[in-house]
Amino acid sequence: MSGVLIGFGVITSVVVIGYMLGRLDLLGPGARNVLTRLAFYVASPALLFTILADVDLSVLVSGPILVSVLGVAAVALAFVVFGLVRRCGVSRTTVGALSSSYVNAGNLGIPISVYVLGDASLVAPILLTQLLVMAPVALTILDLADGDVRGVGPVLRRALGTPVRNPVVIASLAGVAVSASGWVPPEPLMEPFHLIGGMAVPAMLLAFGISLHGSPFPGRGPERVPVLVAVALKSVVQPLVVWILGALVFDLDPFTLFSVVVLAALPTAQNVFNYATQYRSGEVMVREVVLLTTLLTIPVLFTVTFLLG
Repeated sequence: MSGVLIGFGVITSVVVIGYMLGRLDLLGPGARNVLTRLAFYVASPALLFTILADVDLSVLVSGPILVSVLGVAAVALAFVVFGLVRRCGVSRTTVGALSSSYVNAGNLGIPISVYVLGDASLVAPILLTQLLVMAPVALTILDLADGDVRGVGPVLRRALGTPVRNPVVIASLAGVAVSASGWVPPEPLMEPFHLIGGMAVPAMLLAFGISLHGSPFPGRGPERVPVLVAVALKSVVQPLVVWILGALVFDLDPFTLFSVVVLAALPTAQNVFNYATQYRSGEVMVREVVLLTTLLTIPVLFTVTFLLG
């Protein structure tokens, strides 16, 4: 479990620094928004391009990815039903569905894959699925819900045009195109992307830490019910569904089953908070879900390791 502890230690330290920046007001009242926009429009696209340009796309057709995708779909759909019943609205339901299913496959998934599972490539399928399917679909929905477009024709044109306007989607598609082409960009060309992409995770974590200053204890405010529902879906239901599918339906071997359940038990990714902030929808809910699922991940992973490891 050293990978879990290392990953959490790094994340916690940066979030604490962000909290102190907010508490001391060193960066001014607009610091969180500046960091969020920096991550969304500049750093995250650069990071995603470098990741996807160097990945083996064949992992998308592997058996375990279907188990992971079905687990994600099940919990996301469950929150959509909850959102419809509670009349949360399209934007809040969308970010809620993301917070219930979008795992922290980057800054936690990679070290856990290396130190716990022994193979960094194991996290690639779920990472690619989130970047190439979940994020583009969710951002398209948020983009449509955020605008004033009406009518079938205009809505269809807006939906088809969103991928070519959203920097996250553009960078992901560009990275996939480079990987599929087999072309290896020269290092001098990629170095600026590596340099700028290195700001993405710290910027998101610092913005998250700043947002915690002055916030009430998670799970006790007006967002209590949707927060607790999303946390239960992410930390308990998603790994349980993946285990049921992997063991009883797809008959995965013990190590593969352990791997997909471990990855399903990861907390909600910081990207979701970034999206919620960018579209000004469900920010408090997502912030609390990210915090609570992160705190629950260690006991959940210890339980999974005890039962399946």
